[in-house]
Amino acid sequence: MLGGKNLAFLCVGVGVKLLLWPAYHSTDFEVHRNWLAITSSLPLSKWYFEDGSEWTLDYPPFFAWFEWVLSLAARWWDPRIVQLDNLGYAASSCVEFQRLTVIVSEVVLFAALGRFVRASGGTRQSKIAAALTFLSAGFLFVDHVHFQYNGFLFGILVYSLAFAMEGHDLLAGTTFAVLLCFKHIFMYIAPAYFIYLAINYCTILRSHRRSQVGGCALDIGASAWRLAKLGTAVVVVFAVAFGPFAAKGQLPQLASRLFPFKRGLCHAYWAPNFWALYVFADRLLILASRFMPALGLASADLSGMAASTRGLVGDTSFAVLPDIPPIATFIATLLAQIPAYVVLIRKGSKKRRGPQRLIQSVVLCAYASYMFGWHVHEKAILLILVPLGLLTVAPTQRTLRMFAVLSTAGYYSLFPLLFGAQELLIKAAVLLIWVLCALALLKSDRGVSAWSCLLRAERLYVLGHIPLFVATELLPGYAFGRLQFLPLALVSVYTAFGVTYSWLGLVYDSWQPYVDNNLVGSGSVSEAAIYGLDGGVWAKSDSYKHEDELFNTIKEGFEKEDVIRGNGLRTGKDKYFTLATSPEELHFRCGAKGLFCAKTKQTIIFAFYPDTVQPGSASKALGAVTDYLKSVDF
Repeated sequence: MLGGKNLAFLCVGVGVKLLLWPAYHSTDFEVHRNWLAITSSLPLSKWYFEDGSEWTLDYPPFFAWFEWVLSLAARWWDPRIVQLDNLGYAASSCVEFQRLTVIVSEVVLFAALGRFVRASGGTRQSKIAAALTFLSAGFLFVDHVHFQYNGFLFGILVYSLAFAMEGHDLLAGTTFAVLLCFKHIFMYIAPAYFIYLAINYCTILRSHRRSQVGGCALDIGASAWRLAKLGTAVVVVFAVAFGPFAAKGQLPQLASRLFPFKRGLCHAYWAPNFWALYVFADRLLILASRFMPALGLASADLSGMAASTRGLVGDTSFAVLPDIPPIATFIATLLAQIPAYVVLIRKGSKKRRGPQRLIQSVVLCAYASYMFGWHVHEKAILLILVPLGLLTVAPTQRTLRMFAVLSTAGYYSLFPLLFGAQELLIKAAVLLIWVLCALALLKSDRGVSAWSCLLRAERLYVLGHIPLFVATELLPGYAFGRLQFLPLALVSVYTAFGVTYSWLGLVYDSWQPYVDNNLVGSGSVSEAAIYGLDGGVWAKSDSYKHEDELFNTIKEGFEKEDVIRGNGLRTGKDKYFTLATSPEELHFRCGAKGLFCAKTKQTIIFAFYPDTVQPGSASKALGAVTDYLKSVDF
């Protein structure tokens, strides 16, 4: 039920978006107007064949039907909107109608976030995360200025994740199937759903069967029944969406519209991912060849560089580095998604490998596709930031740090979409206010604000967007001479460093299973944590409540064994004396309970054991994790 506070917040959000009506709108505005005309004026059989405009229909059928529903209202509002030959129509009545449809359709996102808050226990942090998502700079920039319907689509995704959090896995999977039939970009996160549903919904374990899976017995009949229900639901959804077109033999035509492979590696403006850095490195090597002929790059082929240096859409060619074929990006994406699969596949309690891990896996899948995909649009950053924002309900410090860095860089990377002079103040004010609210209001699981969680280098990076803004937005164009694409390149490359850094940090954050399963899950350890040598928490158990000062003491103890040997340590009310020291392991006792600490190349691991456990058992559990980390050079 919509309470007074929620209604007030909704009204504030609508008010902010109404203020953006006079702003610039992109060619996507005409794209969606033309789709209104196509679905309104033509029979179903011609929707995906109409090519009177360059803005042909290239979204899946459910979105086409969504446009058809909107066209019914458009006929009443202004019949000229849905005239097929009225290309480029942008009268005030048309602008008002299309802007209004975006705002109204976002009711889906608002309702979905309300359900997510309830599924998260209605905590203050969940409400803050939901508010920041609903009023995110990304939706304001892309939907309410540039013009798209992402809020509506991500509302369906949030509904699906909320259903999973409530334990309604079949409904979550069905809702996601519906989402795929609205916009196929969500295919990038489909592997996360596939693995999650296979483990959490379709796998039923019993203790009295013969077929053993992980020490438990697989109930083949019950599992097959679950699989059949899920498969039937998905097939029905796709049959409703694509069936009418399949009956007319039009699936090949739909496929050619939905999956155009004639574009280049990078979009006109380089999305800030790995390939942006790759293109930038190629250009640096060209520059280096002019000053250092000894490099042997003087014969570099510069003929195909226009597409990636002048903002043109087409094949991206390289003068020095090897050209990248589509298959290479596909393989790179699959490999980069492995951490997302591991998050779900590793054993643990169903609660631990459940909805929170699904959201984490969705983030990592989306991130991999953004980092290494073919012809990635800068707007695709929303596919990462929206689900990652949901993880800020109770984040580790590392997750919150990565969210702070990524959201700042990711939303700033959308600035080139709003290139008009009248949008300059709008985008600067919106991003500044949003970032300040996020840094101040979001708290880690220890109650520390996002800004306080950031390391010094991360704070400097976030603040570095200020001089970047001055250089790329305030300096006149003639300051760059012939290098008119340089401001775009600077934005792309600078934000790409932040995007890449955050991706690596979130991959590190997938270490939680080592704590849950291998340490605490062994039964010999009561509290555990894995720290990076920089003091960042990679993973910790829910029972681990110790202050960061303990890490500093242990780190110093490894460096100065004689000091820790004589002083011991204190954490909370407990005083531990030192039992044994070595360059790689420390052992402390407090009565019958104790603490083992191990150091590897990149980590320090804490393993507390209770007075009911023999020290040797805890040492064995810790040793297994330590040996594995050493084997993979961590």
